[in-house]
Amino acid sequence: MDRQLELREHIVNLIERHSRQNNGSHPTSIPSLILFRQDKRTTPTHGVHDRSICFVFQGKKEVTLAQELYRYESAEYIAASVDLPVISQVIEASPEAPYLALKLKFTPEQILEVIQESKIQTHPEEHAKRGLFVGKMEEALLDAVKRFVQLLDHPEEIPLLAPLITKEILFRVIQGNHGIALEQIVKDGSGAYRIIHAIDHIKQNFEKPLRIDDLAEIANMSVPSLYRHFKDITAMSPIQFQKHLRLQAARSLLLSEPTKAAEVAFRVGYESPSHFSREYTRMFGLSPIQDIKRLRTLNV
Repeated sequence: MDRQLELREHIVNLIERHSRQNNGSHPTSIPSLILFRQDKRTTPTHGVHDRSICFVFQGKKEVTLAQELYRYESAEYIAASVDLPVISQVIEASPEAPYLALKLKFTPEQILEVIQESKIQTHPEEHAKRGLFVGKMEEALLDAVKRFVQLLDHPEEIPLLAPLITKEILFRVIQGNHGIALEQIVKDGSGAYRIIHAIDHIKQNFEKPLRIDDLAEIANMSVPSLYRHFKDITAMSPIQFQKHLRLQAARSLLLSEPTKAAEVAFRVGYESPSHFSREYTRMFGLSPIQDIKRLRTLNV
């Protein structure tokens, strides 16, 4: 049997066993590792793709960032170097061949540590790279991921070996064709490094008015430079980024609390309920009341 196919099949069996063949996301005894299983096509889901690498071993999935579509399948991975609001959907899965994947979360500090310890020759920054990319798993990366998931069968080894194998996985990804997208987030003074401060500010204050001059000062950039670098990395403007966060938060509140749409509109930063309703409908395809009714029906 082909070595890469053998590795993928081994990981498929591990995910199936540790997810107990139940659909959904499954946290593990390794805090940075989450397993995913889904035996049918899903509806599009709005959410924030956190800083992580998602490795797929069976089935197919799509992620939309602004107007960009990213499709990935078995033996491929999608990596996000920053937190990004996206729409995701499993597009190929069945009871016989469920969608199976795992997500490894990481921090900028871990990326910096790998670069420093391995003495990787980093790329000179030409301009900021998109914070989301799809890559293929080569044999060395597959082998490292297999050993990482195997630790779930040996919990006593996790404290020592999980950090080491995490470094190896990040090292393999950084060495890939898109590694510069991870490098750029830890290069002190680079455009991407400074944009992360702007992104963090918006995330922590999305319900407050966004002042572009203040954001540029936080990023230590001119306003034109802020706009250019922000769009290079996130595929959207700061205002669009904030809008996605506000509307996703509003949807979550409407689903989880017996709250009126007008009240939620004010809580997430809108001054006009009618403006909120228009933007909500534009993003989710239905008015707040209709959308939440539909979602609750689907979850019954």
